[in-house]
Amino acid sequence: MNKPASIEKRQFSEDEDGLCPMPDIAKLIGGKWKLIILQILIFRGMKRFNELRRMIDGVTQTMLTKQLRALEADGLVERKVYAEVPPRVEYRATKRAHELQEMFLAMHDWWVKDNPPEE
Repeated sequence: MNKPASIEKRQFSEDEDGLCPMPDIAKLIGGKWKLIILQILIFRGMKRFNELRRMIDGVTQTMLTKQLRALEADGLVERKVYAEVPPRVEYRATKRAHELQEMFLAMHDWWVKDNPPEE
């Protein structure tokens, strides 16, 4: 299979093991929940904490909090707290996170290609 020209021309920086920066990328967006959180925030926009929790089947409050904090620390999620009672907190994808949109679409296309919808 021929690689697209954009991939052929791309130069990957390699470390002493001959690997691209994939381990660092995996730390940034890897894990069970981060990609799901990012997908929701990138394609569906701003969400409040409990909205996210309801949309992500199986995630605990503690784990969602931990993952959102990690994504915020890495500059992929922006958190806005409103001084209200009860407190209102909103999360949205940053510009840096939106740069992952093509990756999500490519993963979607890859999945659909080999897993056509059932009729």
